[in-house]
Parts: sequence; structure tokens; C-alpha cells
Amino acid sequence: MKVTEHIERANGKPLFSVEILPPLKGQDVNATFKTLDPLVELNPAFIDVTYHRQEYIYKQKENGLLKRYQVRKRPGTVAICAAIQNHYKIDAIPHLICGGFTKEDTEDALIDLNFLGIDNLLVLRGDPIKSEKSFVPEIGGHAHASDLIEQITALNTGNYLDDELQESHAMDFCIGIAGYPEKHFESPNLGMDLYYLKKKVELGADYIVTQMFFDNQKYFDFVKKCREMDINIPIIPGIKPLTSFNHLTSIPQNFYIDLPECLSMEVLKANDKETIKQIGLEWCINQCKELVEFGVPGLHFYTMSNSNNTKTVAEAIF
Repeated sequence: MKVTEHIERANGKPLFSVEILPPLKGQDVNATFKTLDPLVELNPAFIDVTYHRQEYIYKQKENGLLKRYQVRKRPGTVAICAAIQNHYKIDAIPHLICGGFTKEDTEDALIDLNFLGIDNLLVLRGDPIKSEKSFVPEIGGHAHASDLIEQITALNTGNYLDDELQESHAMDFCIGIAGYPEKHFESPNLGMDLYYLKKKVELGADYIVTQMFFDNQKYFDFVKKCREMDINIPIIPGIKPLTSFNHLTSIPQNFYIDLPECLSMEVLKANDKETIKQIGLEWCINQCKELVEFGVPGLHFYTMSNSNNTKTVAEAIF
């Protein structure tokens, strides 16, 4: 079922959904099931699975020269989605990115996903690989998420790269995109960020999932500005609890967002790890309750493949 159909059938009741990472190379699918089993008890409407690009590492050879190796630490996004749908009968949503894919690679991936009965996608440009200062598209690939959306919507009308195909099958993917209440870190301002967000909607995006935030007012303002620009598709807030002292620096550094001063000060005053965790969980629960009262279509939790904290928050809400 499409995400938009899940929202319609909920009749105003917020959906519960989660995002997980594929298991590290060397682990099996049971690592994923171990993460998801406690969360499935809460009946998530859908489960996102992230996609991880290749990285390059250098190893020294016997002659002293360095050789570059390509590695992918978390492969298997498509297979994990198929396993989730088969095992739990819950819609799984793969992330589809520009980096590392030619247009032909993208089309082949979409054909595979269509064969597997996967109805939804979360479409992203993706991050640059660590050895690059900025994003560099694959030769023959897409530079922007909007280009990727165009290719998907073309396939949704039966238009493949090979225009000589006869009686080609039209796909029917529901397209999700990312929204940034505090703007994407590469954007010069929020206004321009919203301009490109609207372009993605006009090209065929069906729903938005936001980057995590800890100040609900930023989400409220983001939704208001979207509606003023006639961006009227569902906007699902992305949620993650702060549960350790290191999060004070790692979350702003990795996700380019602000943490509220009052939350930061409470964490600084805490004397032990358990107190910090409880402060973060309580903040997240109160944040979610306010969002539900606002009338959000759902709450989407970034689990980082750690289900315990997400379950604690979700049990207090759903």
C-alpha cells in the first residue's frame, strides 16, 4: 500500500513508522529482525531502509605503495526491504539515491523493486562520498533528486529509457522526499530550499518526511511556509530522541540542526548517563504529544537500528 493510502485510511490518526539501517556486511537478516521485532508490536505503517554508498579506503601493499579499494559497509537495502515485506507483511520503503547510479542503473533498480511489489520510495540525492568535498554525480547519472524524480514519474507513465519499447508496463511508485525545517546545509537560505522542494512536488513527489528536529516551532513554521507556497502534500515529522551526552555535539555536527538551549542545559547539568537518557526521552515524548495535538499525519522515528529508545517513546504516544 502507498504511504498516501496509509494516511488516508488512518482518518486523521497519526501513523507510526520507523527508519532502520541495513545490517553491517558480515551480519545476516536476523540482525534486522532483532531490531524490528520490538517495534513491530506497535504496528508501524511502514519501515524505511537507508541506502549506503560505496566508500574508498587505501591499503598499503608490500612494495609500500597504496592501493585504493571500494567498500560498501551496509549493502543489501533492496533485499532487506523484500525480507521485511515477506517476514512482517509491512510496507518497506527503500531509499533511492543519485550517487553511484547511472540512469540505466536506476531504471534496473526500479524494475527490480516493481517486481518485488514495493510500492514506495524515498528519493534523495544522497551525500558525497567521504573523499569528495561536494557531491559528484556518476557519469550518466543524476545530479539532483529532482532529476531522479523525473525518471521515476516517467516510468510511472510507462516511459523507459529505451523509447522503442512496445506496450511497456507503467509502474506506480509513491514518491517520498526529504524536507528540512532548518534548511538543507548546502542551501543559502530556507526560501531557496523551499523553492526546490516545491519543484520536486511539481515533478511528482507524493509526501515529505522531514529531517529530525528538536524544536517543534521549527516544524510548525516549516509547514506554514510550505502551505503558503502551495506545497500541500503530507509532511511527516522525523523524530529522534537525544539519549547521550555525545549527542550534544554529534547531532548538530552530523545533521546540521540546532538543539534547544533548555534541552542542552538540562543535559549539561545531569550527573550520569541514565539521567541524560531520561531527560532526552521525556523531551521526545512531550515533543511527540505536541505534534500529535497539532495534527501531524504521522511520526517517523530515526532508530539508527536501536529499537529500545524508539519503543519507549512510541509506547507513550500510540
